[in-house]
Amino acid sequence: MKLLPRTSINTDDNLGRGMDLALVTLVFLGLGYALDRIFDTQPVFMITLFILSMIGQFIKMWFAYDGKMKLLEAERAQITQAHRV
Repeated sequence: MKLLPRTSINTDDNLGRGMDLALVTLVFLGLGYALDRIFDTQPVFMITLFILSMIGQFIKMWFAYDGKMKLLEAERAQITQAHRV
């Protein structure tokens, strides 16, 4: 029995990027918490690893964005060239 029609939803992978950001941040926070407990320190490792994870995630997002924009610019230039001929 078919209850829902088969339709494709184009989310442009934004949901996956959001989950990646959240999970990587949580893993680094957990690792920092564990290291702080092992070495009996203040939340130095937790804060440091959180900041490093956020910097890494933003750099990753920047490169993904830059790659997508370069691809779209190349497609646009190709269409413009096709219309000029």
